[in-house]
Amino acid sequence: MTTVYSKANVLPPPSESSTLWGWARKNLFKTWYDTLLTFFMLGVLYALARPLITWAVSKAQWEVVRVNFRLLMVGQYPAAETWRAWLCLFLLAGIIGLSLGVWARQKLWPSVILLLSPLLFALYPDLSSEARTHLFGLALTALLAFGLGRWQGIKLGRAVVILGVLYFPAVLIIIRGGGLLENLAPAVPTSLWGGLMLTFLLTVVGILFSFPLGVLLALGRRSSLPAARWVSITYIEMIRGVPLVTILFMSSVMVPLFLPSGVRPDRVLRAMVGITLFTAAYLAENVRGGLQAIPRGQFEAAHALGLSGFHTMALIILPQALRTVIPVIMGLFIALFKDTSLVATIGLLELLGISRSILAQPQYVSFQREVYLFISLIYWVFSYGMSYASRRLEKRLGVGER
Repeated sequence: MTTVYSKANVLPPPSESSTLWGWARKNLFKTWYDTLLTFFMLGVLYALARPLITWAVSKAQWEVVRVNFRLLMVGQYPAAETWRAWLCLFLLAGIIGLSLGVWARQKLWPSVILLLSPLLFALYPDLSSEARTHLFGLALTALLAFGLGRWQGIKLGRAVVILGVLYFPAVLIIIRGGGLLENLAPAVPTSLWGGLMLTFLLTVVGILFSFPLGVLLALGRRSSLPAARWVSITYIEMIRGVPLVTILFMSSVMVPLFLPSGVRPDRVLRAMVGITLFTAAYLAENVRGGLQAIPRGQFEAAHALGLSGFHTMALIILPQALRTVIPVIMGLFIALFKDTSLVATIGLLELLGISRSILAQPQYVSFQREVYLFISLIYWVFSYGMSYASRRLEKRLGVGER
């Protein structure tokens, strides 16, 4: 039997967009005016970036960063216990490598380049041999985990999710120490936490606790029970009506009023409470927007199948709503990461607070550009990493596609 193919049945040639040159031809040099505009913009970028690169390479005094590097990273955390911070980084590298190996199987070289990024910091000439060894170990751990993820594939998907969820409380336990770990890792008071480590921990706690609280507030605002609905509305509107700085000051002053007499929580715990309560109010409105985007027919179909209200919301409606608002929620978490710099107003020395304390020393007063450029790069790296993870998750779940 002979098959007749018409022009309509002929498939187009394979796309070259998967290669670097194919992507460039499609997006930068497709037509003559695209080529002209590309070269014009490259010239503009070169003219703007050349003074900055010249200053950074030949004129900037990066000695201030090298001398105070440990202070910027962990604050006054005991030097003998910094192995805990490295342990948390090794665990994070392993989880990221596994995640990319399982969920980004089509992006081999971008994933490998991302996992090898710690080696860029290892090239810094004034870095200590111990730190350079740790950075090489981070890259090796990430690559081994990536290989394991590609080998096992989707079979490790659930394990990766569980490890990602358990990682956040594990970081707090490792950094805090004490309790059952007293012999191995003595307790370190939060008054010694600082720098990037404190910024990261505030972000982790804010995300970990504000997410379930925000979902409950969103469901409460849509509840048919007047008490739950009005309590949720009052909380959300009151919190969203004041700036984060006010919430931080209020948590610093009012949290002890709700505790037994003589119990005085430290400032880090108060800041975590304030950030969590503030973020939950905004996240509740984001989730409520996702709930309103679900068609009414979804509710009716679930009820027609005999599902209860709880099962309808938990199994049908809420997963679709959260999938819809992934970009908005990730944008909120990125803003949370950057807003942790406001805790400096209540006396906590996170990354920005440590930078200001360094610049307050007479010998470093003139090095503001170097210090602020360095911490800006740190903020950008973490923010871009969160944004990249969000885009990969959106593509994996098909957000915006039918």
